[in-house]
Amino acid sequence: MNEKPVAVVTGGNRGMGLASCRALAEVGFHVLLASRDLDSGEALAKSISDEGLSVEAVKLEMTSQSDIDALAGYLADTHGRVDVLINNAGIMIDGDQDHPAGICDADADAIRKTLEVNTIGPMMLIKALLPLMQQADYGRIVNISSGMGQLTDMSGRHPGYRISKTALNAVTRIFAAEIEGSNITVNSVCPGWVRTDMGGANADRSLEQGIDTAIWLATSSDHSLSGGFYRDRESIDW
Repeated sequence: MNEKPVAVVTGGNRGMGLASCRALAEVGFHVLLASRDLDSGEALAKSISDEGLSVEAVKLEMTSQSDIDALAGYLADTHGRVDVLINNAGIMIDGDQDHPAGICDADADAIRKTLEVNTIGPMMLIKALLPLMQQADYGRIVNISSGMGQLTDMSGRHPGYRISKTALNAVTRIFAAEIEGSNITVNSVCPGWVRTDMGGANADRSLEQGIDTAIWLATSSDHSLSGGFYRDRESIDW
């Protein structure tokens, strides 16, 4: 069994996911870099491990219950623990920054797929990994959400993405309420507009700025920080 604390990062083979894997490994975690493309994940995990950090790749398609169950089983059998889960994997397929789809142009299949990846997948993954956290009475769950899912600041365009992130925030609140009183925290994070494949080259935040709040919550010893929505380490409105 692994003596290091264990973290799982979804969508770990690029962007904020990859940066989060590295950041957690640098502070002493054994990190499972989870991605649907195992070959890509293994190559990246090896490159980080070659620097003396503890990272391994695992296959995870967020819409696959069998992948989720296999990951939970692997963690139980091989590591016996999971201390941190960062639900970072996500898609935006209802247009791009330059050509965003409006709700009157919404494609039902695109919205369903977005909800499956951005909302249902994270919910089922939390459900699968939570028993290991409950056994240890310790866990830090961070859901990467977006200001585009804020009801207080809701605007138009990208309906599937917006709806999925609003729903992910609901998932955060429900889990936090149901495990209240434990040493397991569940929070949503808005990373801001980050220079990633999704955010584009014109985004105003670096990867380091984008992951800062997620890593802060993932490594915090304060179990009262739960059921919140955070940006720049500050609570924001839902």
